[in-house]
Amino acid sequence: MKTRPNHNDRLYGAMTALVTPFRGGDIDWAAVDDLVDHQLDHGMDAIVPCGTTGESPTLTASESEQLLERVIDRVKSHAPAAQRRTSSSSQRCLVIAGTGSNNTAETIRKTRVAKKQGADAAMIVAPYYNRPPQEGLFRHYAAIAEAVDIPLVLYNVPMRTGVTIANDTVVRLRERYPNIVAIKDATGTVDNVTELLARCDIAVLCGDDILTWPMMSLGAVGVISVIGNLVPGLMRSLVTATAAHDMVAAQTHHRTVFDLAVSLAKFGPNPIPIKTAMAIQNWIAEEFRLPLCPIDADARKSLVRVLSRHEIVGPVHA
Repeated sequence: MKTRPNHNDRLYGAMTALVTPFRGGDIDWAAVDDLVDHQLDHGMDAIVPCGTTGESPTLTASESEQLLERVIDRVKSHAPAAQRRTSSSSQRCLVIAGTGSNNTAETIRKTRVAKKQGADAAMIVAPYYNRPPQEGLFRHYAAIAEAVDIPLVLYNVPMRTGVTIANDTVVRLRERYPNIVAIKDATGTVDNVTELLARCDIAVLCGDDILTWPMMSLGAVGVISVIGNLVPGLMRSLVTATAAHDMVAAQTHHRTVFDLAVSLAKFGPNPIPIKTAMAIQNWIAEEFRLPLCPIDADARKSLVRVLSRHEIVGPVHA
């Protein structure tokens, strides 16, 4: 199993798709700072704001830009702390901006802004709803790669977008555009990973917490995690143990991640469960933007029991 890409990018390791905390209808900037600090304190390799977990469809263009700028500034101001690793890695925490949309011109605009703001890379979700053919997907990503010289992460999440980025398309893009360096695979299966990695040197990042260990065992180099918002130390331990071929530790961490992620998923679509869990911890307000909404009181009590089972929350919070 390779632990890093065989090309000169730094996109590997434990990464968190950051939630966007709201309070009174606006972004809670103090909470953003605290959440970023929490990630840095646990040595995460990258933070990914403005993605689906960050409720990006409900953020205005101005809010997205402000949020990205805030995260970048916070990471830079805490860079020394981010470098205090328990592993051999010494890279600073990267910021990967979610800049994708189903409008190619708008995606280019957002990606250019992200580069100007200092993002280390941009994550581009497959165009959703309009369901382009594979040639359309190729041209979409090609246009972005040609327009903006920044490392790009393809984001394959067919359950959300209604379209799958085929391996043939990924291979074509990787062969032609050196700045397309990685793909976040959230297909819910590991079937394509072995074939893809046998055909090109793109870095595969797991996009589904419960598949982190299996996917890394096949050659993926890390994860962009949802539950990393709540338990960054656990996700980092899982990635570190897997990369070090520590089978016993990796299995142990995998079982915990699996149970926690599967249990949380029962309470609704992402990011409702993870934000509710974080609100129970008093880290953020239990606030969403429509069309997302809070879970009911009975479900919330059940979620507290899940957290208690994993010793994430004590009786005082119940």
